[in-house]
Parts: sequence; structure tokens; C-alpha cells
Amino acid sequence: MKFIADYITRDTFNAPEKKDSELLDAYSKTIVDVANRASRSVVQVRVIKSRKRASERESAQPAEAGGSGFIISTDGLMVTNHHVASNSERITISLPDGQSFQPDIIGLDPYSDLAVLKVDGTGLRPISFGDSESLQVGQIAIAVGNPFGFNHTVTAGVISALGRTLRSETGRMISNIIQTDAALNPGNSGGPLLNSHGNVIGVNTAIIPNAQGLCFAISSNMARYVIGKIILEGRVKRAFLGVGGQTVNLSERIISYNRLDVRSGVYVIEREKGVGVFNQDLYPKDIIVGLNDHPVRSVDDLHRLLDDSLIDKVITLKILRENRLMEIKVIAGELK
Repeated sequence: MKFIADYITRDTFNAPEKKDSELLDAYSKTIVDVANRASRSVVQVRVIKSRKRASERESAQPAEAGGSGFIISTDGLMVTNHHVASNSERITISLPDGQSFQPDIIGLDPYSDLAVLKVDGTGLRPISFGDSESLQVGQIAIAVGNPFGFNHTVTAGVISALGRTLRSETGRMISNIIQTDAALNPGNSGGPLLNSHGNVIGVNTAIIPNAQGLCFAISSNMARYVIGKIILEGRVKRAFLGVGGQTVNLSERIISYNRLDVRSGVYVIEREKGVGVFNQDLYPKDIIVGLNDHPVRSVDDLHRLLDDSLIDKVITLKILRENRLMEIKVIAGELK
């Protein structure tokens, strides 16, 4: 039996040495370049959160939490997740150069899980947004963040799927979610998902526990819209009908009799009063199947359609009442 060494020729030892940089392939060079540039803009977010009192006799103990964020302007604006920055007693931002700040909260949006903070620092290096509409399944995705407090950890993978939906803490669905297999862990939340040019294509927001390679990010186009609204107006406005409902399937007989284009709708469980809301013609047990000529198949459809353009506007709802299709008028208020 020959040893492996017997198969190694003398020329192997005499081969000229190559620098590591020469041995890097195109994929590796891309990851290295993006990581070097993004590391100057990604920050660590440390938060002291308030715990709710279990009883009046039990004192509330603050809990420590961590996340990531990234700088979007030279004057100190930065982005992270709502679930990272909300319900906090104190937030500390640590910059890549070692500086630490107590930021101001510019605005929080629980419906998209985004938050905008601001610090008064110098020499800040912002990162640019890319166009998430141009993404393709299979292209490179690079995540930079602070999982479990390990600063500036870089992971890479691909875009696994586009157009996913993800439920926020409020119960509303966030649309146009990006799915990636770039590894994310607790502490990555709020950090950037980047393309091969080093532009932000998503804001990392969630993982599925005990799953492998199922990670999610808020698309950059949605993030830019929400961030812009927060910076200009302090929050994102959304319309509100003042109803509680659930998605229900419709029977074939009802669909055929009313010549419906949908096979499900929103069953109204309760009607609430709200400032600026007129919903007196809508009753519990009604089923909403359309809004201003748009089909309504689910509660998520209804939430998606109720944007700020409908606030204080008269809306035409198509409803089923006692299995008969009819139209009613409502006025939407503003969701607070």
C-alpha cells in the first residue's frame, strides 16, 4: 500500500506561490468587496426593553435585546426593525469605528416592522438602496449584521423567492417580502440584505425557528416608501374601515348565483366606531367581496387596499348580505 505522499511529485513543491487575492474566484471577490464596503455602514443596536408587570407586586425587570441597523444619510439617519427599537427604555447605537450614541427615534411603523433612528455623529458612511423590483430568483444575496452580538458577521446565499407575505406584530400582512437562504440569526434583524453591487435590496426581519435557509427581508422599495413617509410626516398613514373580520370561503351555489369572480371574502364579525369613519350601512355577518372595483378575497386583500389615498374618501363596497350581492357606501377614517 502506497502512501499518499508517493503520488505527490517534486514539481508540486516547486510550484510558484500565488497570492490569496489571485486565487479568489469572481464569487468570492464579490462577497469580499460588498462586505468591505457595507461594514462601514452597518451598526449594532443594543436595546434595554421594558417588561410588562405580571402583577402589581412584581417589579418589571428590563430585558436586554440586540439587533442591527444601517446608515442611510451622512447626517445620521439609520434604519432598523420596529420590533428591535420599540418598547425600549434605552437604545445604544455602536458604529463601526467604535463610537456609541443614544439615538433619537424619528418614527416607528409596526405595520411594516421598520423604524428610523438618528444619531449626531461625524464621518458617517451611508449605504444606498437598490431596486427590489429588478430582483430575480437565484441572484446573490449578502447579509451583514450582528447575530448573537457577533459584530459585522457576513453571510451569503441567493434570493430564494419573491413576493412572499409575512405577518407583522399587528396582525397585518407585509407584502412583497424577499425570501433568502443567506443565513440569519437573532441579532441580524434590521440589518441590510445586499446585492452584488453592495446596494440594499431588503431589510432583514425574520427567520422561521428550527428551519434551514428560510429567512425573510422587507423589500427595499417598500422600505424606501415607509422610510420616506416617516422622515417627512413622522408616520405612515393608512385607511381604516372600523370592522373586525375573518376570511371565509364561499359556497359554489353563492358564487354561481351572484356571478362572483372571487371564491372567498371577508366575513364581518364586529363593527367599531372610529374618528372619521362612516360604516353604519355595514353589518355583522356581511361578507365583503369587493372594494372600488377591486376584488377582496381575504383580510389581507382588504388591508392592502386600504392605503392613505382612501382616508376620508367615500368607498364602494361589494358585499353579500343574506347571500345576495349588493353595494353600499362607507367612508374610511385613518388608522391610528
